[in-house]
Amino acid sequence: MKISRGAMNLGLALGLACVVTIGVLIAATEPPPPWAYGFATPPSEQPSAPPAAAPVKDDGTQRHLPGSTLSFTLTQIRDNAGPADWYPGDHPPMPPIVAHGRKEAMVFACSLCHYPNGKGRPENAGVAGLPYSYFIQTMEDFKNGARKSADTRKANTNLMINFAKAMTDDEIKAAAGYFSSMKWTTWIHVVETNTVPKTRIQGGMFLRLEGNDKEPIGKRIIEAPDNTEGTELLRDSHSGFTAYVPMGSLKKGEALVSGGGGKTIACANCHGADLQGLGPVPGIGGRSPSYLVRQLYDMQQGDRHGIWTELMKPVVAKLTTDDMLAIAAYVSSRPVSADKKEITTARR
Repeated sequence: MKISRGAMNLGLALGLACVVTIGVLIAATEPPPPWAYGFATPPSEQPSAPPAAAPVKDDGTQRHLPGSTLSFTLTQIRDNAGPADWYPGDHPPMPPIVAHGRKEAMVFACSLCHYPNGKGRPENAGVAGLPYSYFIQTMEDFKNGARKSADTRKANTNLMINFAKAMTDDEIKAAAGYFSSMKWTTWIHVVETNTVPKTRIQGGMFLRLEGNDKEPIGKRIIEAPDNTEGTELLRDSHSGFTAYVPMGSLKKGEALVSGGGGKTIACANCHGADLQGLGPVPGIGGRSPSYLVRQLYDMQQGDRHGIWTELMKPVVAKLTTDDMLAIAAYVSSRPVSADKKEITTARR
C-alpha cells in the first residue's frame, strides 16, 4: 500500500500539532508553584494563606543600621504613612505618594514595600529602573482588572489593585517618574545547590532559621535575605538576597532564554541582548527570580493580561513550571551593567 508524500506530510504536521497541543495542555494544568508566591504548599492543600505571626513588639528602642547616621523605633520603621528612610542620600527627593502615601485613601507609601531605592523584596517587586511608560501601564492594568495573581492567597496583589484604583493619575506619574529615574543595580546573588538552609515563611518571604540545618531544595527557588533581622525587622535597603536554585538550572535556563530549540522565543528579542531592557520593555536581568516566575505563570494562566502581555503569550504558552524556574534562575544570575544608560520616557 502506497502512501502519498502529501499524506505523509499531513500526518507529520498533525503529529507535531498534537505534540505541541499536549505540551500546552500540560503547562496549562500545572498548579501555581507555591514557593514563587511565598507559600509552602499549593492552594489545593491550603486554600487560604496561613495567619501571619505577630510582629515583634516595639519597646521604644532606637534601632540603628551600619552606614546610616539615623535611628528609628520599630513603629517608625513600619509606618505605612511614612516608613523609615535609612539612607536618604541614596535617592532623589521622594514624591509625597512614595514617601507617605495618602492615608485618607488607604494608599500606603510606596517606599514601605518597595523601599525608597525601589529595590523591593521577593514578595513584591523591584521597581527601580522600570521604564516610565511601562510603570504607568502596569498601574493601569492593576486598576482595570488586567493584572491579578494566579494564587488568590497572595494578599499584597489585592493591596496593589486597591492602591492603583485609589491613586490619582498625577500620583501614578509622580511614582513612575521617581522610580524610573534610578538605575537597577545588583541586589540578588544566585547559587546552584542541592540543599538549602531551612526556612520559615513570613509575609510571603522565606527567612532562614537559626542554626545550620539544611534540606533538599527539590524543584524550588528559595530566595532569602542575606541578613534576616536587617530585612524582616529593620527593612534595610542596603541588604540584598541570595536565591538558591537547583543544580543545572542555569544551563537549562540559558538554553530556554535563547529560544529552547523552538519551545519559546529568545528573551533578547524584546528585553535586549543584555536583558537590561529595550526602550519601553523592562529589564529582567538580575531581578528577583520569584517575581519572574510569578509573572510568567500569571501570564500563561491569563491572570495577567493587557498590552504588553499579548506579546508574551507565545513566549509562555508551552513552558512548564520547571522551565519557568530555569529561566528565572538564569535571568536573575545575569550581571547588571553598572554603566548602562537608563532608557526612560520623559516625565509628563
